[in-house]
Amino acid sequence: MTASSRAPQGGGSSETERSPFIRLTELLAPHQPGKPLITLSLGEPQHPVPDFVGPVLAKHVADFGRYPLAKGIEPFRKAAASWLGHRFRLPRPVDPDSEVLVLNGSREGLFFAALTAVRYVGERRGRPAILMPNPFYPVYGAGARAAGCEQVYLPTTVENGFLPDLDAIDEATLARTVAFYIASPANPQGSVATRGYFTKLKALADRFGFVILSDECYSEVYTKEAPGSALECAGPDFARVVAFQSLSKRSNLPGLRVGFAAGDKTFLNMFHELRNVAAPQVPVPLQHVATVAYGDEAHVEENRRLYRIKFDLADQILGNRYGYRRPDAGFCVWLDVSALGGDEAVTVKLYREGGVRVVPGSYLARLQPDGFNPGAGFIRLALVQDGETTAEALHRLVETLG
Repeated sequence: MTASSRAPQGGGSSETERSPFIRLTELLAPHQPGKPLITLSLGEPQHPVPDFVGPVLAKHVADFGRYPLAKGIEPFRKAAASWLGHRFRLPRPVDPDSEVLVLNGSREGLFFAALTAVRYVGERRGRPAILMPNPFYPVYGAGARAAGCEQVYLPTTVENGFLPDLDAIDEATLARTVAFYIASPANPQGSVATRGYFTKLKALADRFGFVILSDECYSEVYTKEAPGSALECAGPDFARVVAFQSLSKRSNLPGLRVGFAAGDKTFLNMFHELRNVAAPQVPVPLQHVATVAYGDEAHVEENRRLYRIKFDLADQILGNRYGYRRPDAGFCVWLDVSALGGDEAVTVKLYREGGVRVVPGSYLARLQPDGFNPGAGFIRLALVQDGETTAEALHRLVETLG
C-alpha cells in the first residue's frame, strides 16, 4: 500500500495524545545509561546566546514593570515585517500595524490559532476538521482538540517526500476543513515545501475556505538552499495564510519565548481579540531583544555554520546507514531502524549500551485508521550539541547498532 492510498483520516488514542517526551521518560525509566549521557532527544538549541541579549535586556529592564500590549510594541512589529520583506519574495510588504502579531514563542501561537480558525472559517459541511502532517508537532493536535475539531492525520513518508500528499485528500474532508497545519521545514524529517507545493495548497484553501497555518520556525536553519514561505504564494492580500516564526531556532533563544504570526489581517484581527483575553503576553524587554535579533544576520549565519559542521560529521559517520539523508533544513536526523528491532527497542538499546538518548519516531506520530504509524521504525536525533559531543554520539550510535 502506498502512502497516498492510506486514508487521511483521524486516529490514535488517549495514550498517543500524551507528550512524546513523557512517554520517552517512562520508556527509559527502568534503565540506566551505559555511558555518560548525551541527549539528542530534545530539539533545544545549545549554541551560544547572542552577545547583544544581555545589554539590550539591561537597557530595558524597567519595562518589566508594566503590562505588555498583546499586539506587540511597534519597533518589534516593524522589525519582523522588515525581516520578512528582506528574507522572502513576498507579493508586497507586510503591514506591521495589521499583519504582524507578537507571540510568546510560536508554540502557543500555533495552539491559539486553531481556536481562531474555527471562528474565522465559520460553519463547515459536517464535523469540522483540522488537517496536519503525521508525524507532527504535538501542539497541532492539542489546538485541534481544544477547538473541538477532528484531527485528520496526513501521513508523510519517503514515498511522498515527507510532506502531506495534497492529491490524496478527498473533497468531503476538504469541505469540512477549518485549518491545515503545514510545517516547512518539516519536523522531524527536514523536508521543505516548494513554491509549487504552497501554491497548490493555497488553491485548495481558496476553493474550500480553510486557513493555512504555516509553521516556519526552522526556516533559518538550513545547509542547502534557503526555504521559502507560504506567504510568498498567498497573493497580494495574504488571504487564508498565516505564517508562524520564532527566535528559538534562528537565534538560539528557546528561553526568550518570542516569535510572531504574519499574514491575513482579518484572521490576525480575530487572533488579536482572542489573545488579548486568553494568551500569555510577551514582556516588553524581551521584545526589544527580538527587535535587535531580527535586525542582525551575522549571528544567524554563524548558527548555520555550526549546524553545517555537524551535518558534515553525520555525512561522514553515518554514511548510508539507517536510510540517513542530509535534510534540506532543520537540525534533526530521521533514521530508519525498522530492521534493527523497531524504534522503541533501538531507543532503549542506545540508552542502555551507548548512553545516547533519542526519540522513537512512533511517539511523534499517530495511528492512521488502517493501523499504520508513519513514524514507527524511525528514531529522531536533534543535532543540538556541540560538534565534539555530536561526533561522539554518532560514533556511539554506529558502534551500538552496527
